[in-house]
Amino acid sequence: MSTAGGIEAFIIHLARAEARRPQVDHLLVACPVSVQVIDAVDGRALSPEEIDAVYSRKSLFRPYYPFSMTAGEVGCFLSHRKAWQAILDTGLDAGLVIEDDVEMDGEVFVRALKLARQHISKHGIIQFQVRNVAKPGPIVAQGDGISLARPVIVPLRASCTLYSRAAAQHLLDGTAIFDRPIDGYVQLHWITGLRPCLAIPSGVGDRGNVIGGTTIQARNVPLLKRLRREALRPIYRARIAAMSRRNDQQPA
Repeated sequence: MSTAGGIEAFIIHLARAEARRPQVDHLLVACPVSVQVIDAVDGRALSPEEIDAVYSRKSLFRPYYPFSMTAGEVGCFLSHRKAWQAILDTGLDAGLVIEDDVEMDGEVFVRALKLARQHISKHGIIQFQVRNVAKPGPIVAQGDGISLARPVIVPLRASCTLYSRAAAQHLLDGTAIFDRPIDGYVQLHWITGLRPCLAIPSGVGDRGNVIGGTTIQARNVPLLKRLRREALRPIYRARIAAMSRRNDQQPA
């Protein structure tokens, strides 16, 4: 049932990932707000022409992204765009976008979501990270044992995120063509104009390894390509960190 004007959750689920369906069913029960399942875009099913229409192999933003996106990563980005569009189409004030390998601690998540809902209109994006963040940044709000922090370096992963309606529209407008995975794009707050916050503790965890592993990353990657990625990854992360600190000017 639609909760227009309020909040609703959208679980992104790839139909062929049958091992994840029980977790989707669990989330449908565990999530404290009304839920819809979004059919994920299957990157493997996209034609080269469909990928070329949305994916720029030339970096669009600094720091330049040094890797080629996999078809799965392209499909994942398009799936999140579908969820942002659903937030708008449903007339919501905010929408919770959940990937299908997320596990919820109901009692903690209810409190974390309550605080996030109170502040989402101000911050636009509030992440519920599935792992501990070593440097969450300054606290911008607190309540009922939950804190909202504003990280200097936005952590990767888009497992469970609350978006305001305005943020969903803004992200859609900026990503008709993209050059890096969804979480890497959200890191670029100096490009997006959106400064994500973190809910701590988040009340969510990761069950990906238990229910079949990744559906995004390519398997059986050649050795030389793996070695190149391992060499370039810390360089890219250092550049992200430097630009994040350089642009850390927004007040709490």
